[in-house]
Amino acid sequence: MSAMNPPLFLLPYVLLTLLPAGAQQQVMPSSEQGSGSMTVDSGAKSSMGDQVVASASFTPAPLATPTPVEKTPLSLPGSTPFVFRKIGETELLLHVTKPAGWKASEKLPCLISFFGGGWVNGTPSHSIEWARWAAEHGIVGVAPDYRTRSRFNSQPEDSVSDARAAVRWVQEHASELGVDPSRIICSGGSAGGHVAAWTAIPAKGPGVDDPGAPSPLPVALILFNPVTDTKDSGYGGTKRFGGSSHRALACSVPDQMPAKMPPTIIFHAKADKTVPFKNSTDFRDKLVATGNRCELVSFEGLGHSYYSTKYGAEGAAAKVTTKQEMERFLVILGLLQATSSSTNSTPVPSVSPSSPTNK
Repeated sequence: MSAMNPPLFLLPYVLLTLLPAGAQQQVMPSSEQGSGSMTVDSGAKSSMGDQVVASASFTPAPLATPTPVEKTPLSLPGSTPFVFRKIGETELLLHVTKPAGWKASEKLPCLISFFGGGWVNGTPSHSIEWARWAAEHGIVGVAPDYRTRSRFNSQPEDSVSDARAAVRWVQEHASELGVDPSRIICSGGSAGGHVAAWTAIPAKGPGVDDPGAPSPLPVALILFNPVTDTKDSGYGGTKRFGGSSHRALACSVPDQMPAKMPPTIIFHAKADKTVPFKNSTDFRDKLVATGNRCELVSFEGLGHSYYSTKYGAEGAAAKVTTKQEMERFLVILGLLQATSSSTNSTPVPSVSPSSPTNK
């Protein structure tokens, strides 16, 4: 059977198929361009950081683009990495910073700082600055990793388990790290504050692979806009826990913590639309009501991650205040040596009255 000649009205389309793809795009009749639109990219940055050349060309209707997965850092400047937990083929690292003149025999206090990111994003590259701050102030600093959904397809309960495992590992290796296992301070921002607070809860954790609470428990907590309440009245709620109110309740710090908790200082901006400021006032009130020491330092006109560069000079000033108040708090607890900045600084007006220190 011989090939049929195409009808004349189809001839332009047949010829079009012989052109290169780019040329097809230029001569495609508008009736064939579907729902796409004409866009002009004025030198925007691509996801890889490369400069995109400005162009005017047809683009099809966009598809959902997955959020790029963050790289897990294998090392961070100024620190030494150690594997602290292995789950299947996954190795979790923590990054240790040491002060100048460090000696293993000194048994120094240790600040362990956890990154935030809603249990979804984040890596120790976001919390290593606080470990470095610790080393600058004469104590050991640690920035652990923990499982997040974007990198490990994990759940919040897994993040809690890993944080508790990190503190236990530091305690088990205290002699080689030059750390006093009874003088560990746990710190974290946002979801990092949540997992940090869970290191101070002696009850069984919510994760299926919970390693158990550290022993002894941390001696202090430093929390930045922390997730505490994980029920519908707080951050996450049942939606974040697969529709399970039981799971949300089981992860909620105020609902699972004992009457006695370590001395705690909380930093939170009043205009936070991610983690309600009220969660921190309620958390503070509950701690104080049972005889715990808790201070709440608040900031006006700032939102979540209040000391981020996105808030400009106000955020930078808030970060300075945060560091001053951290230092003052730890000096009072005998965990840092007093310096001129800690002895001369006066508490900002937003610091609430504190209850007596835990015995």
